[in-house]
Amino acid sequence: MTRRIRALLRKELIEISRHKSSLLPIAFVGVYCLVLAMGLTVLLPAVTGEKLSEDPDYLKLSASIVGYPGLSADARIQAYFFQQFLLVFLFVPISVAMTAAAHAVVGEKEARTMEPLLATPLTTRELLVAKVIGALLPAVVVTIPELLLYLGAIAVFSEPGVLATMITWRSAAAIGVLAPGLSLIALQLTVLFSTRVQNENTARQLALLGVLPFGALILAQFTGHLWLSAGALAAAGIGLIGVWLLLLALSVAAFDRDRVLTRWR
Repeated sequence: MTRRIRALLRKELIEISRHKSSLLPIAFVGVYCLVLAMGLTVLLPAVTGEKLSEDPDYLKLSASIVGYPGLSADARIQAYFFQQFLLVFLFVPISVAMTAAAHAVVGEKEARTMEPLLATPLTTRELLVAKVIGALLPAVVVTIPELLLYLGAIAVFSEPGVLATMITWRSAAAIGVLAPGLSLIALQLTVLFSTRVQNENTARQLALLGVLPFGALILAQFTGHLWLSAGALAAAGIGLIGVWLLLLALSVAAFDRDRVLTRWR
């Protein structure tokens, strides 16, 4: 990372630190996912007195959890849902972080801070990389403790052996490769569109259309129509990072400094 990128990144993070309330939606979404996961797998069976294993559809869905012969039927179902909610848990904060990314160019232009920024020696690539990372880091900072809380709640409230199914290479691939790849694509699309439109909402909505196929993939997993192994998740994440590099090159090529400076005067 160049010194100029680090300098702009510090500027982005300082601005976010002055508006900490912008991070509240990320925190809220994470807590909501945690409560929803625990409510479905732990609280609801306790309140109704009906075990998860009494539902044949749940038993069928959980059949994809293999390699843990010691798990009871209820534990296997819990493990299945916790794995699915992990993907949702990692995906949803991205959509919130896209708000910060949408501000990348449009917001700077509206605040009339883009002109002096483009007058610096920053290259277009450095500018766009700093904007994407500046939107990503706050989401990561908020999500990591929530993820630890999620695993802690599983350790305390789930059936014996369920936690072991979460601390696996599959979870590592989802957290360490797939989530960053998807995040980079979503944020890069938002930054790209923010250079071509006149308001933040339009940039964010167009970028959401670009990541809808990935949301459909997660939905297919959640409903049991698809189950990706650790290797498949890692390969998908690496592929997404490759797509991000292509999008970055496209963003650099499409970024017209004169157009950005003059379009909204």
